[in-house]
Amino acid sequence: MKRTRTFAAFALCFLLTTTRVSANLNLPQGSSAILEHIYSGRTDLAIPESQAMQRELPAHPLGYLLEAEARWWEIWCIAAEHKYGMTMPRHKDKQASDQVFLELAAKAGALAGASLAQHETAEMHFYAGMAEAQSSRMYSLRGENRATARAGVRGREHLLHALALDPSLSDADLGLGLYNYYVDTLSALARVLRFFMGIPGGSKEEGIRQLRQAMEHGQLTPAEARFYLAINLHNYDQKYQDALELTTPLVEKYPDNAIFLLARGDLYAKLGRKELAMADYRDAQGKPIANRDCKRRIAALAREAIQALGTEELGSGH
Repeated sequence: MKRTRTFAAFALCFLLTTTRVSANLNLPQGSSAILEHIYSGRTDLAIPESQAMQRELPAHPLGYLLEAEARWWEIWCIAAEHKYGMTMPRHKDKQASDQVFLELAAKAGALAGASLAQHETAEMHFYAGMAEAQSSRMYSLRGENRATARAGVRGREHLLHALALDPSLSDADLGLGLYNYYVDTLSALARVLRFFMGIPGGSKEEGIRQLRQAMEHGQLTPAEARFYLAINLHNYDQKYQDALELTTPLVEKYPDNAIFLLARGDLYAKLGRKELAMADYRDAQGKPIANRDCKRRIAALAREAIQALGTEELGSGH
């Protein structure tokens, strides 16, 4: 787990240095609907919609990034495990199917790069950085540490250029917040390695502030920033009530997202609110999920979580 934690810092390596109150991304028509479907757990709708955007705007990176984002949540789902009372993916083996995701990220990066070669804009640097981040988090989940770091550093460079051109890109706070948070939680050995690799340090407090900035003011990233902030507060800081307060609005806005339900159920369980935890786990089991592997995995995760609750109840009686 330490290795994943060490190099997850690079997975979304977007560095930002100023406070922003608005974003200036010129999003193509249909972007909001695709995001809605992604976070509602309807990847069966989001993926073809993203592919339609690719056909309509073949030179724009966002269609490819949105499809990659939709596929990432399927990857998250299938790789997740219920361990230490928390549902999340910690590692996955390399599989041939990963290549589809990596090719989408590479295509988005290539399109952003081609646009930048003609005319440099903050938006295209941002998309180039996002493409690197997509690749980086796949490498991180597979434990490919050097590839994770290389992609993260390239993403950082693009975001620095983006911010020099437009300091108002609040969406980039997602990357900055995750970077700062993760780097500040590294082990002593990892800090030494970071020093020799020339990777900048970070501040957990600043990371939390930046994740909130993306959550409150981003165009593409509010749901993801909220989710990852909650996951981090749960996993690293054991601030279960704070994480619950972040997760509940996600469940309320996207009630069919089984991943969000499992995350909230875990927090209820940690807080001793077992009936509410059980309700969320059972609700997650009944959600319509088009991806069969994900559906089976959600059912298994919910069963494991329910069983763990029952074991705790039996143990408390002795």
